Amino acid sequence: MEFSREQMAESLANLEKRIEAACAKAGRTRESVKLIWVSKFHPMEAVENALALGAKDFGENRVQEAESKFSKRLFAVDGTPVQCHVIGPVQSNKLKKAAIVADCIHSIASMEAVEKLEKVCAAMAGEDTATGNFAGGKTLDILFQVNAGEEETKSGLDVHEAESFLEELATIAGSCDADGKSEKFPHLCFRGLMTIGKNTGVAEDSRECFAFLRKLRDKFLARGGVFAKFDQLSMGMTLDLEVAIEEGSTMIRVGTALFGERDYSKPVNDPV
Repeated sequence: MEFSREQMAESLANLEKRIEAACAKAGRTRESVKLIWVSKFHPMEAVENALALGAKDFGENRVQEAESKFSKRLFAVDGTPVQCHVIGPVQSNKLKKAAIVADCIHSIASMEAVEKLEKVCAAMAGEDTATGNFAGGKTLDILFQVNAGEEETKSGLDVHEAESFLEELATIAGSCDADGKSEKFPHLCFRGLMTIGKNTGVAEDSRECFAFLRKLRDKFLARGGVFAKFDQLSMGMTLDLEVAIEEGSTMIRVGTALFGERDYSKPVNDPV
């Protein structure tokens, strides 16, 4: 059942207490962890309620649903542009649409996708956030999804191949400036890694894969070059966010705990 705005406010307060406690335990500031409101399968009314409560970042699994809610630029209560995160796997034929609507895609897992996104973004333009119009050249943030839990049902780079993939990416990218803007991919900003914790119902079971992701991120961030801004870790959801924060997550993805139960009976005509 969808939460009312009042219920969402109460749920947000409870969630914030959990996040703050986890940050305190890890010796981190609350500001070091971004909360992404996962609005998939929730109506626009729920997004509007979230905005009224201060939400600034929303996550959508399906490109078509992201388009329906975020094609027109929305603004947070403080006037800053709302950020749309595409967090689900994206089919090749949906990459163009994903690049148009998203500010960040968390689920890239192939060189083919990287190359296609560069071409798409090169053909686009930078956005005038005041008007929502494009007129110059878009730079897209992307994260690489790693199947750190080694579960067959999960998407992402194989845990044993992720490092070699990033090595290959650096080679292909060519020379870079101090901000990581590369010769081969000037319209893409490689921001970090994403993973989904183990689906066991026990948060602690995900600690090892979260720690693996952090160490992999740290290794490549230290190299600089195309990884100059490779400082993000998208990991942790409602059940395991404390463990994720303790292991260095900078983005947690929370849906049901904020919006209530999703209505999965509603058809969504997008197979991604």
